[in-house]
Amino acid sequence: MSETPDTDANTGARILLDGVTKRYDAKSAPAVDNITMEFPAGEIVMLVGPSGCGKTTTMKMINRLIEPTSGRILIGDDDVTHRDADQLRRHIGYVIQGAGLFPHFTVGDNIAIVPRLLKWDKDRIAQRVDELLDLVNLDPAQYRDRYPRELSGGQQQRVGVARALAADPPVLLMDEPFGAVDPITRQRLQDELLRLQDELRKTIVFVTHDFDEAVKLGDRIAILTQGSRIVQYDRPEEILANPADDFVRGFVGHGAALKQLTLTRVRDVELHDAAVTHVGGDPADAVAAAEAIGREHVIVLDAQDRPLRWLSLVELADPQSLQRVPRDENLETVSLASTLNDALDDMLTSSHGVVVVTGRRNVYQGVIRVETIMDAMAELRNPAPAESS
Repeated sequence: MSETPDTDANTGARILLDGVTKRYDAKSAPAVDNITMEFPAGEIVMLVGPSGCGKTTTMKMINRLIEPTSGRILIGDDDVTHRDADQLRRHIGYVIQGAGLFPHFTVGDNIAIVPRLLKWDKDRIAQRVDELLDLVNLDPAQYRDRYPRELSGGQQQRVGVARALAADPPVLLMDEPFGAVDPITRQRLQDELLRLQDELRKTIVFVTHDFDEAVKLGDRIAILTQGSRIVQYDRPEEILANPADDFVRGFVGHGAALKQLTLTRVRDVELHDAAVTHVGGDPADAVAAAEAIGREHVIVLDAQDRPLRWLSLVELADPQSLQRVPRDENLETVSLASTLNDALDDMLTSSHGVVVVTGRRNVYQGVIRVETIMDAMAELRNPAPAESS
């Protein structure tokens, strides 16, 4: 592995469960009963099912936190049931609910755990810690020396993801990672995962009990019942349109048509321009740019083109207004990978009538308007007839 990994080149590895069974004793029914399924490289696969169906057991057998009773588990072409379990886990990322950070370690030390076990040198570890904090939108200078107790729940979960990515593993296992945070933070963490995945293309196995979360995040969804029996394994749009049976229909629930809005991404619709300026720029130029397109607010970007906050024309009348611009932690933003449903939720709490859109590394892309979302909803309700050949 290079000292400065090229994140664009990172890809996941295929996972194959081949006839995998887990029995805790000979007399009881198997927790996982002869499951065979493939997780394609570079995709997010969601495992959904009722409590006790075996979805977490299935996932934990991949990194052998739970040892399979029988069957094969392949990552790439490597049957990991023959690997040293400790060595295996150092090359598989693992994220749990509540982040699971060591409270007496700093953020930087938490992220550095696996690289230190792999005996990376200090400079390489320090570089990787800062790179990952930047990747999950936490300023390294501000956060690397803090302790978990000094972070919000959402920030802790971001550090948990950074720690799981530290050794650049091809596979990431996520066990209901966003279940312990409030709904707004949960939405932002989901968006963050989609943004990261767009850049990193890991193979992610994600356990959730929330079907809406599965539809939003999953390239594929596996709906499981007792013994991890697969009832349906397909892309979200296919499950919504053609549930396999009444059990799946119960998971889909009412409002399947509205859930289609969750399948449409911000990148699929037209974005608009806002008036923009940069920290250190000329406020008079920013005002002129806003007035030229009839705007009363300007979005301020940092040196890396990441959005910081909106400033009004009144605020920009101060000649020093762009010298030091603190980040607005409540700035409503969505990523290109966010759903239109999320954009609409953010728009309802925005005072600007638009929501800022970011891409890779949180770089500004434009804004999305409420009219765009309304038009997309109308198209979903009344799809255009297919052209005849």
